[in-house]
Amino acid sequence: MGKINPKHGISTLVNHVAEEGHPQHSHIAPIYQTSAFSFPDVATGAAIFKGTDPGYTYTRFKNPNQVQLAAKYAALEGLDLLRAQPDRPVEEIVAGQVFTTGMSAITSAIMATLCQGQTIIAQEALYGATYVFLKEYAPRYGVKVVWLHNVAPGDWEAAFAANPEAVMAYAETPANPTMAIVDLAAVAEIAHRHGAWLYVDNTFASPYGQRPLTLGADVVLHSSTKYLAGHGVVVGGAVISSHVDWVKGPLFGAIKNFGGSESPFDAWLAVMGLKTFELRMEAHCKNAMQVARYLEAHPKVERVYYPGLESHPDYALACKQMYCFGGMISFELRGGLAAGETLLNHVRMMTLAVSLGNTDTLIQHPASMTHSGMPREERLKVGLTDGLVRLSVGIENVEDILEDFDQALAYV
Repeated sequence: MGKINPKHGISTLVNHVAEEGHPQHSHIAPIYQTSAFSFPDVATGAAIFKGTDPGYTYTRFKNPNQVQLAAKYAALEGLDLLRAQPDRPVEEIVAGQVFTTGMSAITSAIMATLCQGQTIIAQEALYGATYVFLKEYAPRYGVKVVWLHNVAPGDWEAAFAANPEAVMAYAETPANPTMAIVDLAAVAEIAHRHGAWLYVDNTFASPYGQRPLTLGADVVLHSSTKYLAGHGVVVGGAVISSHVDWVKGPLFGAIKNFGGSESPFDAWLAVMGLKTFELRMEAHCKNAMQVARYLEAHPKVERVYYPGLESHPDYALACKQMYCFGGMISFELRGGLAAGETLLNHVRMMTLAVSLGNTDTLIQHPASMTHSGMPREERLKVGLTDGLVRLSVGIENVEDILEDFDQALAYV
């Protein structure tokens, strides 16, 4: 992985990991915009295909831009593991793969693990497309999904006791968009005691706010489109795990055979975005806390969901397992759906758009947008009401975000 010192901070790591050996002594890695790589001779080509030579053959399998990006993601999510084992090679501790989208990463990681007849235990409050995949598609391949409405450790324990054949626990914390928090250390212990792995979607928190591998998770998933890349110009996904052989074997097989590898240009753009990751996250978290407190105090706001607020039911747990509380807020206005629509139609600076983690503030309506694929009764069951508004707080000057809320809420 090259220039890496686990004692270094996050900004230093993301700017120096996998930055050595560029051709022609290029300071910044070039874009390897090619579909295939040539071989100097037949023997070398054969060795690369056998895996005894670390070279490249075809971009669907592996490309230098993908390898560089995956190394940076692995260093971020595995930072605490690296610091705990400074004398071991990084490649033996943590590894990752990058994908075309977050959903490509999630589905590939699940399909690389499960076989027909096996069982997943998953929480109900998930990103809409993840929920649809597990609800509608996984059963078509003979995979049983056991759903948890409540996500306290006792609920996971009971689910494993009732389903001893389960091989995977699937969690998302903070949950999208309800901001519910899962006790990752407790669930990891429960899953491992029952012979299962814990998979965690860490998109909302990012490795700046939470590192699931440190808490015992086996696999971490990301839509890198969001906070990791951070500028809204690229879509991508990532899978990082301390099970290095699984990453190099079954997960690589999923990339190779399902075809979900990230393009060289997208991987290069994601690397560029990652260089300012820590600076952006500091601003996201600081602004979000101020916006959450503003909304909580506003007379037209019924309820605010942000794990950094003392009023959040999982506040103590969030303080225990998160380094910061992230940039995502959900809230409900007094007046429900109609009030929410009025607010969204009157914002000026904020952008009415899905996605999250951009440098600018995005606001959207999950029931009609990101979670529209969920039947209404199922949405309501997980706390996703018709009037819920989701906010991705940007890094603008926070007083300008609050001023936009002031003028938009005046119409409500």
